[in-house]
Amino acid sequence: MGKLFASLLVGVVGVIALLPCGYGWREYRIRRSIDLSAANPLISDARLPTDLVPVNYSLYLHPVLERATFSGAVNITIVCTKATNQLTLHAHHDLRVDEVNLRVRQCETDTEPRIRRIDRVPKKPLLVVYFHDDLTVGASYEVRIAFDGSIWENVEGIFEGKYKQQAGQPFSQDPAADDQPMGGAGADLVADEHKYIGTYLRPHHARRLFPCFDEPAHKTPFQVSIVRPRTHHVLFNTELERSEPLATNSTLMVDQFKLTPPMSTFTFGFLMSDLLEVPPQAAGSEADDETSCGPKKLRIWARRDFRDSLVQLRKRVKLTLAKLESYWGVELPLEKLDIVALPGFTHVKPADNWGLIIFKESELQQGYYGLAQELVYQWLGSWITPHWWSDAHVNKAIAGFLSADTAIKIDGGAEFEGKWPMTILYSIYYEFSKRYPHSRITAMKQETTCSKTELVLRMLNYTLGEDTFRRGLQKFIRNRKYRTFYGDDVWEALTKQAHLDRRLCESATVNELVDSWITKDRIPMVKVVRDYEKGTAAVTQRLYLRERPHDVPEQDKMLWWIPLVVVTQDTLDFSNTSATKWMKQTREVELEGLPTGDRFIIVNPEEIGPFPVNYDQRNWNLLASYLQTDEGRRRIPVYTKAKLLHDAWNLAYAGDLNFATAFNMTLFMMYERNHLVWNPVFTLIDHIGRHIDMSAVHKKFETYVRTLLTPLYEELVGSQSDEEEMWKVNLRSLAKNFLCRAGYKPCIEEAQRAFRKWMDSAEPDIGNPVANQYICPVFKWGTREEWEFGLQRVINFPESRLKSERTYLLKTLAGCPSQASKIDRLLTITVLEDNGNFTDNDVSLIFKMLSGGSTGYTTLFNFLKTNWDTIKLRFKDRESLWDNMINSATGLFTTQEGYDMVSRLYLQHQGEFDTAEHIIEKSLKNIKEETKWSDENLPVIEKWLDTFMANNSAASQKFFG
Repeated sequence: MGKLFASLLVGVVGVIALLPCGYGWREYRIRRSIDLSAANPLISDARLPTDLVPVNYSLYLHPVLERATFSGAVNITIVCTKATNQLTLHAHHDLRVDEVNLRVRQCETDTEPRIRRIDRVPKKPLLVVYFHDDLTVGASYEVRIAFDGSIWENVEGIFEGKYKQQAGQPFSQDPAADDQPMGGAGADLVADEHKYIGTYLRPHHARRLFPCFDEPAHKTPFQVSIVRPRTHHVLFNTELERSEPLATNSTLMVDQFKLTPPMSTFTFGFLMSDLLEVPPQAAGSEADDETSCGPKKLRIWARRDFRDSLVQLRKRVKLTLAKLESYWGVELPLEKLDIVALPGFTHVKPADNWGLIIFKESELQQGYYGLAQELVYQWLGSWITPHWWSDAHVNKAIAGFLSADTAIKIDGGAEFEGKWPMTILYSIYYEFSKRYPHSRITAMKQETTCSKTELVLRMLNYTLGEDTFRRGLQKFIRNRKYRTFYGDDVWEALTKQAHLDRRLCESATVNELVDSWITKDRIPMVKVVRDYEKGTAAVTQRLYLRERPHDVPEQDKMLWWIPLVVVTQDTLDFSNTSATKWMKQTREVELEGLPTGDRFIIVNPEEIGPFPVNYDQRNWNLLASYLQTDEGRRRIPVYTKAKLLHDAWNLAYAGDLNFATAFNMTLFMMYERNHLVWNPVFTLIDHIGRHIDMSAVHKKFETYVRTLLTPLYEELVGSQSDEEEMWKVNLRSLAKNFLCRAGYKPCIEEAQRAFRKWMDSAEPDIGNPVANQYICPVFKWGTREEWEFGLQRVINFPESRLKSERTYLLKTLAGCPSQASKIDRLLTITVLEDNGNFTDNDVSLIFKMLSGGSTGYTTLFNFLKTNWDTIKLRFKDRESLWDNMINSATGLFTTQEGYDMVSRLYLQHQGEFDTAEHIIEKSLKNIKEETKWSDENLPVIEKWLDTFMANNSAASQKFFG
């Protein structure tokens, strides 16, 4: 290690111009955006002591492609802010540090404080240097450390990768001169396999690359030099300043880069590769390059074979940058920006280093949203950074909102197919209406909190007005540049602008408004009860709970700031999104000036706020009647129609609305063809269908679904074309899937024809030629022979094939059949016979799939009851399987009949359930609650369905069963 340090130090002195001690540390302290799933565990992380703070880094790195190793040296200038005799740095255990030659020098006196010892803290990525005496407060010190490590294929810290390309083509630094190889006059041909080395340091992986203060609070400049082969080039956060040979006649070069702006360690990044720059003239029109937006240098890099796929990327990047610069009112704070399409890059998220963004190749061929999000992070994340990981969700929420807003303004958000923000909105409604949101999973909580914050930002954009909202964010970013921020800093900037523009009363703040939303793992429900004679309405708010029982503690104390935006039938003006009145964490308010007589109102149109709205039955009926007219379907916007439908069904499911009223709201769907209105319908059909699956009403409900979906599907099939929009393809696929499950003959027959080709093949175990969409309909409605064929394919599945194919086949074998005999056969083989071809994980998967429908869990229950003693013996030492079986066999019943069945089993075998005792007790409690729901709602649903079927003829001849 001593020799390593000495050689590295020579390199450092030769190629790094060290900054003055104490450079600018007080002026710059910021951080950047982060992936919440990775950042969440860091929220409670112990922070480094603040007695010593970094001022700047001088870093020398030597990655070695051939050996997948790297070495380096770092000089860290620090300032002592409080008397201390120890220095603590982050250094991952995989990083080897030369502790023997570690040096610390006081800048002002050029003396070295005596080091007592150096420790690597067990089980923590910390390096602690202990001194004999306290360091001097206010003095600057320089810490010199040499290190080395290995480069891994996994994308954490520093990683390596490779790709293949057509051989026999020379590498060129200048893409316009392919015959001029880099680093010499000869044209050395590139081999088939190309290697690269890159970094992915978010959120806390800089410590894997070099010892550092690896926290987002420490924002400091970097002076960096990197060694590379002549055949490769290095892209870094800043522009290349100069290159020179590592030694005389060396095949290695040392690149020194311009001093970075102050930045957090996880925004540091480089890529060493032989990728080529995409020529500007091949990336878009010449006019694009004259656009003044963006950095002085915008470069796009890709492998030679992929450059033609990025023809429009430069134009798209510049267009996106122009929109963002206009929104922020600030130019991109960088001299250059490199965007890389990296072949073989496996990480889920792009590596959005400051000034260097690394994408998967496929990500650069899709829409504007992902591109906009990474570019937003160049402002909000790199330039302006959240103060600690606990504020990362605010950063991500703003980036998500602005990215969607930018994509919509550029091309109408074509990639969303109009689904933003409905997709996240519906999932929020579902998650926060559970008795236990997130299933108490903390990481999931961070993601849903971020999604809810994004929806709250959208609500503020509507209610404060787009101009006020934008000016507020501009005020925030101007005041925080090169600094950190807390979530409250965003809300304070919006408050000041809203007061200035008189969009919010002086006594109110955006901070308290937002806090009422994002500090609760809940959302409200608003109920509007009108007085039609007086033209008023009593509006109340309470916690929205969809899952029963509604026994959440302290729910009566939960109140929100809720904007009441009202549209009346008199005007149907959906352009005015200002709140008629705010519910300022009050239980009830009154709306005045509403129309009298038979004119409906709509509260919270277009899902301006993330909350469902209930009405009195008369207003619901007025809405249902109006939507059945051509005028109604034309004049009420798509999002509002979807909201009315979604709210009605979910409120009915929660027990807050009569189901007959909710079903009336679906009648207009007989004529509706917009996919955004249809999307929530499929989920709702699925939820209600599963809940009433065991009852006699289910068959009538299935007829209702068939009547609703058949005209839609057949119309979409009739108008099918090669040039049609993707939303039509997706809507047709959804309708077909539901109709197949309902026994639609053309679908089942098509699936059986496809399946027969597999059955007739000479070697059926070599591969599956049948599309996945066909397998479930065959197993549900097809013959026993077809199902048995599928079972044998699972049993005989070759080791050489993908395990995921077998898993899918097993899922459909268990979860699709509507005949108990098929399920009973599968359970006999896997449980009673204990067939060696099925693992415990397979059996658990079967139990899980059987819980998806009444045929499955009823058959499983009967199987358990009949074979109790044998199963108990089989699962004697397999507690997990036993618990899973009891849960799946007893937990899904929803009627009194089901309660009686489970209750008898419990009494018959009381004391024999062992580890599953609490599971069946919980099942009985839940079934009792669901039975109440069924007793209250099934008669209402059945009566409505009888009336519906009397007035609408279902094409029963087109269906099995």
